[in-house]
Amino acid sequence: MSVSIDPQRPRDELGTAAAPVAAASAADRGIARQHLIDPEICIRCNTCEATCPIGAVTHDDRNYVVKFDVCNACNACISPCPTGAIDNWRQVLRPKAYSLEEQLGWDQLPRQEELDIGAGTDLPTEVVAATVLAIAGQGGVAPPPWSAQKPRVNLYSLKNPVIAVVTGNYRLTADDAVTDIRHIVLDFGASAMPVLEGQTIGIVPPGVDDRGRPHYVRLYSVASPRDGERPGYNNLSLTVKRVTEDHENRPARGVCSNYLCDLKTGDEVQVVGPYGTSFLMPNHSGAALLMICTGTGSAPMRAMTERRRRRTHLKENGELMLFFGARSPSELPYFGPLTHLPKEFIDNNLAFSRVPGKSKEYVQDLIRARAADVARLLRNDESYIYICGLKGMEQGVDAAFREVCARHEMSWDSVLPRLRETGRYHVETY
Repeated sequence: MSVSIDPQRPRDELGTAAAPVAAASAADRGIARQHLIDPEICIRCNTCEATCPIGAVTHDDRNYVVKFDVCNACNACISPCPTGAIDNWRQVLRPKAYSLEEQLGWDQLPRQEELDIGAGTDLPTEVVAATVLAIAGQGGVAPPPWSAQKPRVNLYSLKNPVIAVVTGNYRLTADDAVTDIRHIVLDFGASAMPVLEGQTIGIVPPGVDDRGRPHYVRLYSVASPRDGERPGYNNLSLTVKRVTEDHENRPARGVCSNYLCDLKTGDEVQVVGPYGTSFLMPNHSGAALLMICTGTGSAPMRAMTERRRRRTHLKENGELMLFFGARSPSELPYFGPLTHLPKEFIDNNLAFSRVPGKSKEYVQDLIRARAADVARLLRNDESYIYICGLKGMEQGVDAAFREVCARHEMSWDSVLPRLRETGRYHVETY
């Protein structure tokens, strides 16, 4: 499927801050990461089949192969394999996953094919369109972290949305700030809405457009952890910026962002989704998170940070490092709560580009300034990188990582593919 995007649309017509996350998640609905065995280097020692705890590996007199519908990517077979033949993966459309018959007949692994991200799905066109834009910075759909919990997706569709009730709408930016960013809490009552950190929901704004057609769904990252904005309640939160101008700084009223920012407690909202199987948080203890965001791209980072904060009693020792950019402190979402978090819990690096009397500073500048610590995380196999924010920021971040690597005797051209292949590098921009 090919989708054209009008670059003059108001920002939230492609989804506001959450669009990038929702976008990647939309594509993921029809895409899976298939575990394969390389027949060229496999020595047929039977180690993988013997160590697989769920019987996902089988063989004939020619090849050892993995059952796509059984394998749960637990990785129990990876370390025991003496040749590394077992550690191979391909992204495939679920309906076109390689069959056992195909695998048993291979003499070599197939190449990774370019995937049509809209194929095999019934997702709205605008979701697929946002996907194309959002994942452009990472070279395609990335696999999730190996330890990420399996997400639930597409429980509610445009034909069958769920109704949520607004239980809170709080302004995050200062009253005199140019940017109006809101923290909106939605309660789902008796309707199930299970979400993980990094997932997205779709909002269906009421009314019709100037052509008389119903408004299409807009996509927003969930800003709360999996147990909800308020633990024990069936709720979640969003971070929403009121859009009042387009990318060319011309006046434009964002349909869905203004709808959400104007909601009152008790108002009902139509919700679809959830979406997202890639931009997910690792579950295992010791995983380090390097988070880079601007503006409302902070939503998934807030969810991941809050998840960790609520689990501090478990003494999970994975490092948290955040690079967060905005025009000024008054326009930085969650500025107050961030600055009150203990330094031993999270390493905050805040960049401001429009502070009077000070030179402009962006997240990539702070990445360079913290080169030694960033290089240490890049070398750490337990580090996971998440980038979310305005389209174009990925180029600056990429250049900063390249410089950090050059300073510390690494090659970004070698490091980046390894991060992507192992589900440790996720970019979603809008």
